[in-house]
Amino acid sequence: MYNKQFPCCPYYMNQVAHLSFNANWRNTIQSFTAISGTITMIEDFYPTQDDESAGCYKLMSLESIERGPVNFVISPGTYFVDHEMVVAGDEVTGFFDANAPALLIYPPQYPAIVMAKNTENQNVTVDYFDYLLISSDGNLKLNIAESTEIILTNDQAFNRYPGNRNLIVVYWPATKSIPAQTTPYKIIVLC
Repeated sequence: MYNKQFPCCPYYMNQVAHLSFNANWRNTIQSFTAISGTITMIEDFYPTQDDESAGCYKLMSLESIERGPVNFVISPGTYFVDHEMVVAGDEVTGFFDANAPALLIYPPQYPAIVMAKNTENQNVTVDYFDYLLISSDGNLKLNIAESTEIILTNDQAFNRYPGNRNLIVVYWPATKSIPAQTTPYKIIVLC
């Protein structure tokens, strides 16, 4: 009656009926979450003990009105919109993958994928946009104009249609329709 393979489990477990562990079971599509706040501190972060990574990673602490204190790990791969240099006291928005595992510490700490310095006349959104260029939450539709700059994170031109991809969208105010519509002046494709 007892499972002889697992003495601590008194229930019979049919090994054939259960699926084996598959590393692809997680949701592989990134779902981006944004946190805005004021930078309170930027300091060196050491993800490993070797000297090769010394100075390459930063820990950016924010004070967010909605979430309180939050830390972002800034890696060499973190994209800064408009390649802006940020310092303590700046208002910024950090974007991270909401599906990625996170450390259960306080204050919460997230690996930043995109950072944007907040300015009055500029909005930044990071999301997956479908073939019709509608965001994953259905709240924003992009209208591409001839003046829209579409580039890669290395500032090289992207010559394909940007739909069905993760995009960084930099735009001015949008319409108040549902979904809101905007003609972005810059789209950065996250490949």
